[in-house]
Amino acid sequence: MHEKDRHRVILSAVQDRSLVTVIDLCALTGASEATVRRDINTLDEQKKLRRVRGGAEALTTKPFVGLAGRPFSVNETMNIAEKQAIAAAAVELCEDGEPIIINGGTTTFQMVHPLASRRMQVFTNSFPIAEHLLKNTQNTVMLSGGIIYREQNIILSPFDNDVTRNFYARRMFMGAQGVGPLGLMEGDPLLIQAEQKLIGQAEELIVLVDSTKFENRSSLVLCPLERIDTIITDEKIDDRTAAMLESADVTLIVVPSGAAQKEGVAHLPA
Repeated sequence: MHEKDRHRVILSAVQDRSLVTVIDLCALTGASEATVRRDINTLDEQKKLRRVRGGAEALTTKPFVGLAGRPFSVNETMNIAEKQAIAAAAVELCEDGEPIIINGGTTTFQMVHPLASRRMQVFTNSFPIAEHLLKNTQNTVMLSGGIIYREQNIILSPFDNDVTRNFYARRMFMGAQGVGPLGLMEGDPLLIQAEQKLIGQAEELIVLVDSTKFENRSSLVLCPLERIDTIITDEKIDDRTAAMLESADVTLIVVPSGAAQKEGVAHLPA
């Protein structure tokens, strides 16, 4: 990652969390501690953040507490080729005219491009997904109500009596912070509450995750593996993880990285 790109990631992370550690920034940028510390010093001299012991903090504290996790602007730059291939395979499962739910996320966002040639009924809690579909496609779009969380570009409501309960979907497409033996994992209780409501409105749950997500863990479980019908991922998934999904009766679809063509998709039945 180039210096300018690292600086963007660091500033985005600091604005999202107000205070972030050097170790966290190393994980986000893939750079060494020495490099991250130099970046922090540079940005501190430019008065874009404040250097503190062990990390950096925002110059001004946000009055509104956001969701846990990396911001959309950071995640969308990671594993982009894999996300595009996974999203294209997901759209191949759709039939014109059927109602679907697309949960907000950087992998599910990539579905908007192949959806440009479709006419679907789409319910989403993602502002970027809704905006792109409205401007560039003929799909019918319905947005959930609630608070817009700017960093994740997602709309969430803590209330049970929102419009979510009135939408039926043949399929729901969603990502996750991590996937493990206990199921899908997320990092924020409000996010889990909202996503569980969406899952309850769909007949079939399809999870879109690149292979790195099988290494991620969180303290919060969204749903067990047995609730998932299909997982779409890239070819870097290992045999042990594939066996775990098979034992849970999850259908696995593996796509070659960067190859989104239909003939490049391999279905591995559970």
